[in-house]
Amino acid sequence: MNENKLLPNLSQNLLEILNDDEYYDITIEVGTDPYVRVFRAHMVILYYRSPYLRRILSTNKKKDDETLSHIKLSNISPEIFEIILRYIYGGKISLNDYDNSDIIKVLVAANELNLQELVIYLQSFLIKNKKTWMEENFNFVYKTSFENNSFSELQNYCTGLITEEPDKIFKSPDFTSIPENLLISIVQNDNLKTSEVHIWENVLKWGFAQNPELPSEIANFSNDDLNTLKNTLKQCIPFIRLYDLTSKEFVDKVFPYREILPEGLCAYLLETFLTLSNPESRGVERNDRGRNDKVEDKDDTKWRNFRDRRSEERYDNHHNSMRKYDIRPSSESKAENSNNIRTLTTNTYTSLPMRKKLELKPRSSAAPNENVASRPSKPNPFGEAKPIDTDEAFRRVEERRRKQKKRNVDDYWF
Repeated sequence: MNENKLLPNLSQNLLEILNDDEYYDITIEVGTDPYVRVFRAHMVILYYRSPYLRRILSTNKKKDDETLSHIKLSNISPEIFEIILRYIYGGKISLNDYDNSDIIKVLVAANELNLQELVIYLQSFLIKNKKTWMEENFNFVYKTSFENNSFSELQNYCTGLITEEPDKIFKSPDFTSIPENLLISIVQNDNLKTSEVHIWENVLKWGFAQNPELPSEIANFSNDDLNTLKNTLKQCIPFIRLYDLTSKEFVDKVFPYREILPEGLCAYLLETFLTLSNPESRGVERNDRGRNDKVEDKDDTKWRNFRDRRSEERYDNHHNSMRKYDIRPSSESKAENSNNIRTLTTNTYTSLPMRKKLELKPRSSAAPNENVASRPSKPNPFGEAKPIDTDEAFRRVEERRRKQKKRNVDDYWF
């Protein structure tokens, strides 16, 4: 006789013990008021089937006066615990009888009770049989999978899905409610099949959602508003590859938010993008490689080095001088405020295309008659900030550009 044929009978006999009214020796109070239920069980079965319950029972042994042992499990609902208790006794579970959301709850409870065999089985079942439901409820599944490191199979599934189709979470109604650590894990994904500017836009979207009191337009931000948004996104921004934007994307999407960037980063990026002859070119030549190619290249290494060092000493003076201005297209700026514009043009250095595009304009938050140049800047921890000599800055960039003409753009790093 096949030994496996004996197991169903054994399983059924053990399940019948759950209905025993005479030989149970422990009660389990599950849930919180007003939804509390008391289950009767047998210590020896619980002890050997669940490492979590084993630890509790080891410190809650039966007393000599024959009083029943009693334990409480307030973090699990009675309905979910009943499913798990039947698994503990009978070693089987029929998942087709339950809603998909209940299966996730069983998974979480099984992990809490340290039932690793059941945890592995439930993850495999969901991936093989509930793909459509998980895609429709991706944000819920994604958040659940990363709440505990034991759900590695679900984590791998979610990571693979978001790599191929990142908009499944970016366009989710619940995207802005995900915790910061989950957003960072998304941004850190080297293989996302999306553009860097799309990542930047969604990180900003998340940051604004965390601070609904912020103005919708950056032009209306106060210094306190800038600091609020900067503190919200300071853990995420260093993982965005801003060097992989085009100069046009940088000017249109990133530069207006330059004050939330790490110290000195904006000046570094300006220097990089000002050397490009084509506004559609990227800050670093990546040989058509993007996030969707798993490559450990020297550009990324240099970016991480910059992120870690932050280069405060090198660019701090430049940052403090530039912080008062917005870059805008010439036609728009002249139409809005022709008297306060400083146009970045010279007769000598006309080979830089962005010079035709960029202008410096005082922030709109300044009073109409306020002299922006006289406004006090933030204290510089490295000494008094010196005003930037625009012509000298462009002269240095042009001179460096001529010297490096035959070398790759990445020679400008550091």
